[in-house]
Amino acid sequence: MAEKSELPTYQAVAEAPRWRRQKPRRSRALRFLALGCLCFIAFAQWKQLSRPPPAVSPSSPDLTIHGLSVKRLRENIATCEGLRKKPQDPVGAGRERNARYIDGHAPTLIKNASVWVGEPAKGTRPEDAHKGASFKWTKADVYLEHGLVKRVESSIALSAVAPHTAVFNAKGRPLTAGIIDMHSHAGVSSLPGLWGYEDTNEMASDITPYARVIDSLRPTDHQIEVIKSGGVTTSLVLPGSANNMGGEAYVIKHAVGKADGRNETSATDMLADPDRNWRFMKMACGENPKRVYGSPGKQGPTSRMGESWEFRQAFEHATKLVQEQNDWCDAAAAGAHHMRSYLPQELRWESLGALLRDQVRLNTHCYTIPDLEAFVDHTNEFKFKVQAFHHAHQTYLVPEILKRAYGGVSPASALFPDTMWYKVESNTASEYAGKILYDNGLTPIYVSDNPVLNAQHVVFEAAQGYKYGLPYHVALAAVTTAPAERLGFGNRLGKVKPGFDADIVVWDSDPLSVGATPVQVWIDGTAQFEDPVELKKPAAEAIVPDESLSKVPVGPVPMDEVVFTGVSKALLRKNVEELSTSIVVVVSKGKVTCLGSCESELQVATKSKTPVINLKNGYLTESFTAFGSKIGLNSIDSEKDTDNGPSGSAFTRAEDGLALDTQKTNASYTYGVTKAITAPKLKGQATHHGTSVGFLTGAINPLGRNTVFAPDAAVHYTLDLSIKSASQPDISSISGAIGALRRKLLTAASKRNEAIPDTYSEEFFLQRVVNGTLPLVITVHSADVIAALLKVKQVVDDATTDTPPLRLVLYGAAEAYLLARELAAAKVGVILAPVFSYAVSWDHRRALTGAPLTNGTGVDRLLEAGVLTGIGLEEDSVVRNLGLLAGTVWRNSEGRVDERGALAMVGGNLYEMLGAEEPGVGEGHFVVWEGSPLAIDGRVRGVGGGRGWVDVWV
Repeated sequence: MAEKSELPTYQAVAEAPRWRRQKPRRSRALRFLALGCLCFIAFAQWKQLSRPPPAVSPSSPDLTIHGLSVKRLRENIATCEGLRKKPQDPVGAGRERNARYIDGHAPTLIKNASVWVGEPAKGTRPEDAHKGASFKWTKADVYLEHGLVKRVESSIALSAVAPHTAVFNAKGRPLTAGIIDMHSHAGVSSLPGLWGYEDTNEMASDITPYARVIDSLRPTDHQIEVIKSGGVTTSLVLPGSANNMGGEAYVIKHAVGKADGRNETSATDMLADPDRNWRFMKMACGENPKRVYGSPGKQGPTSRMGESWEFRQAFEHATKLVQEQNDWCDAAAAGAHHMRSYLPQELRWESLGALLRDQVRLNTHCYTIPDLEAFVDHTNEFKFKVQAFHHAHQTYLVPEILKRAYGGVSPASALFPDTMWYKVESNTASEYAGKILYDNGLTPIYVSDNPVLNAQHVVFEAAQGYKYGLPYHVALAAVTTAPAERLGFGNRLGKVKPGFDADIVVWDSDPLSVGATPVQVWIDGTAQFEDPVELKKPAAEAIVPDESLSKVPVGPVPMDEVVFTGVSKALLRKNVEELSTSIVVVVSKGKVTCLGSCESELQVATKSKTPVINLKNGYLTESFTAFGSKIGLNSIDSEKDTDNGPSGSAFTRAEDGLALDTQKTNASYTYGVTKAITAPKLKGQATHHGTSVGFLTGAINPLGRNTVFAPDAAVHYTLDLSIKSASQPDISSISGAIGALRRKLLTAASKRNEAIPDTYSEEFFLQRVVNGTLPLVITVHSADVIAALLKVKQVVDDATTDTPPLRLVLYGAAEAYLLARELAAAKVGVILAPVFSYAVSWDHRRALTGAPLTNGTGVDRLLEAGVLTGIGLEEDSVVRNLGLLAGTVWRNSEGRVDERGALAMVGGNLYEMLGAEEPGVGEGHFVVWEGSPLAIDGRVRGVGGGRGWVDVWV
């Protein structure tokens, strides 16, 4: 038997060099002898030079016997203590003052609040608490002093607190702990977005665990104030997801500068924990790193396999450093003077080593099953913990994989309720993911990814989680106690109880209700708004948790005949308020055949065994219309193979690229959006160029009966910042684009009576525009560009006095409110997308964010001026929430618009400004709801999509 090889693993057996296998000739032997002599001389000299210095006398206090600095060795030994220190969650109870508190701020007594403590009553069994037992709103007063919640009691007398205490009357309104956003880029992806302030990713390398967010955090980012106005008091600010290892993250509070109770405008001053008990880190898996760094033959990773290698190689480096440090520290424990070297340290791997020592809380961007499973394997191979997987759209499919993660605590899922379809990794997402995760014993957390979503409204993400089946207490915990615990601040943040930081929000309505807005926000006990705008609303009422929401609807079930009972309101354009509060809706062959008491129809239905669906607080409305999206022209936004593609300089028709029966069209239909008006894109998803098509979302193919109700609904152009890089010949500026549009319109005006043989050409459609028979829709945000467009409209109208005025519609229109009176006078319609804009780009920089920061939003100013206004889609996944967005406009409008008016913004108003007929209830387009479509608990039970039957969800 052959002897076992003693070679190291993977080392090949080398063949003897040729010179050892041949007998050398004499001349060659002499050469070898001479070479050997030279080598001996060189070796002797090297030994002489490398000989260690003579031992230092022990009487020298500054150096050891091996010549090392005693001071530096002692510092190294002190470092050993830090390396071996196990961080603990910072305590809250027992503190007399918050470490962030600054003297000079008076205590505050909040009277007459409805308090959500954030935990069940003592003694509640865990299984009962899981179901929500003992979680409730409690009438109480809350006393804040020295940056802490000091007392939460049913009644606190003013005489029992400090004499200089400020008193705030909550008037019975809801009071919660401050909202915590566990995934934000505020301050490093500053808004409005400008290249000079973009510091989200350090892309010198795929592996940059050493990069630190705090070194690029910009405290003057106005978005920090905007976010706070939504009740968000704390955010985890992360590096971006371009890198597999992006770097260190930091938890900040949104109190900036003296006006907000701080010493100065400083990033360090914003740290939620000045003692820095925990450190934080961001990593990312999947599509982003391989897209950013993958260059075949040059650099990687180009695949998920390569990413796993990048991870493992980096962890191996850090593991080696940690072991070397541990060995050195063990040896140094006997004393410094015998040490022959200093503590091994390598700054590049220091933070990753800290992760392996369980001193860093890791958050990892991972979407898909392969990403999740590979990363869980890494945690077990290298023995580190993950606090949460972010984005995490497929975690609901594999809860058991998450439970295999190292450390004994399964990672949470920090996700969006229904933002999806933007990339292939998000295409299998489910709005019910939060519910499914919780049912499997895992923790859902809702986040913003600001500025991807406006973190001002992150509480709305939690509200949607409740809508999609999460228990009420879990949905509210998903933006308070759950992120606090995963950040290591579970004893200080996320609850309203003595010893916790005084980060408090008083809301004008239940925080999970549509349109909920803070009345005042306190951070470390200091009120953040000196004179906050307060909306005039009815007295706040707490949501009574609806357990039926936990049932995932089954459907659609197509029915030729069906009867709905228990409908309390019919919010149709035709006023039917005279009907009783218990309306019957009879549907036959896809159309409403009776609306009212319908006694005889009910009798016939009973005899014929027609399905009867009894509703609790039912509603009947027209179906909705999605305007401005790419629904019908693509399936996955970032996958070119699923997309119609950009138009560039070509003028195209959306009807020619119509693609139906996709996840987008099917989801639209499921949520009561049976119609869409979609235009080709110029460049990005929010740009438009060509003619839009009006079609039915429930159709299977473009040739179906009545599938296309408007082959060319409008002519679209884009005049936002993207025009500068849209590959249009001779146009590289806003002024150039406006000038080109003016020339095109005036040329069309000069030929408005001429026959144009190509009835599908840009010239033909522009002729219809200047003749007043086809609307012109411009995607634009800047008030300055809008002003220029109003001038163009006037020039064209002056040149075509024999035809109706140019029918101009603005889409996007973040700054349109600045010209609200001028737009109303010119009869220009506005379709807001998003309906609640924020300063994403320079063109949006003057967007109104609403109470408590500003007196109203852009939509309020437009409605106030009488501008015909609609709601568009800036992201296709918003299609599920059109009713809720309209509901927010209604709830926060202070009477400017009623329920019907709000619903018209996602239906009738769009067609009125386009001068087109809307396929309505008479054509079989309607939705039957359980609960109001304008409220968070409203859900679709029946959809008529003009197809000859009604689809029902049971």
